[in-house]
Amino acid sequence: MSNLLRKSAAIVAAAALAGTMAACGGDDAGDSKELTIGYINWDEAVAASHMWKLILEEEGYEVNLEELEPGLIFEGMANGDIDFFLDGWLPTTHASYMEKYGDQLETLGVWYDNASLSVAVPTYVEDVNSMEDLADNADTFDGKIIGIEEGAGLTKATQEELIPGYELDGVMNLVTSSTPAMLSELDTAIANNEPIVVTLWHPHWAYAKYDLKDLEDPLGTLGGAEEITIFARSGFSADQAEVTSMLEKFVMTDEQLASLEDLMFNENKDDLPAGAQAWLDANPDFVGTLK
Repeated sequence: MSNLLRKSAAIVAAAALAGTMAACGGDDAGDSKELTIGYINWDEAVAASHMWKLILEEEGYEVNLEELEPGLIFEGMANGDIDFFLDGWLPTTHASYMEKYGDQLETLGVWYDNASLSVAVPTYVEDVNSMEDLADNADTFDGKIIGIEEGAGLTKATQEELIPGYELDGVMNLVTSSTPAMLSELDTAIANNEPIVVTLWHPHWAYAKYDLKDLEDPLGTLGGAEEITIFARSGFSADQAEVTSMLEKFVMTDEQLASLEDLMFNENKDDLPAGAQAWLDANPDFVGTLK
């Protein structure tokens, strides 16, 4: 799907979501058992959102998951069309959206505090260890950095900070597509022992599945460690006190998140809800920590 078609589809989805929420009416939000979770196609967002759908459905809620571009999710929360979003990266990745919509949102808490953006290569690419090495080795990668969604904060940082910072304009081109497409190209390259450079981030199950190394970023173009924060529409905590209380208690360790992602994206890749349910079944005490 082209970037234009992807943007159009996202806009249509957002419009349909807005129409659905308007039809339901907002005056009775405090009594509603219907919730809409917005998520981006980043693996930790997909994993956490599917897990929370199962948790809340067990509590009697009807939960809708809506995959959209980050900007549409923040706009949807600001408009009251989306109830909450589990994958807000601060202080860098989603800063521009917070500048625009932050005063119309609620912050419910941080559930993971060691997130970071990265550019990575397989460890067998021996001569490239820093982003400073990319210009001299552009031909090794056919002049391409394989990226993810055009609207992602990682894409913005790569385009606006990394590429000009390391003088890669006209030398290497960031190829935007989607997270699954990037991972597919990474998997194929590694299977064939071919060089590839991709935009990636921590936490991600790819670091457990493949032997990868992050390129050093001496200029700090991708920022430092970030926190993954839960945001909600204005008034959510008053309307949904029970859910808010659970979300405020939500935290995951590296090990917990890695095992959840492994069960979903590797062992149950054709049935993500089954993978999330398998993790909850294997960690029966986890839900108890939220109550």
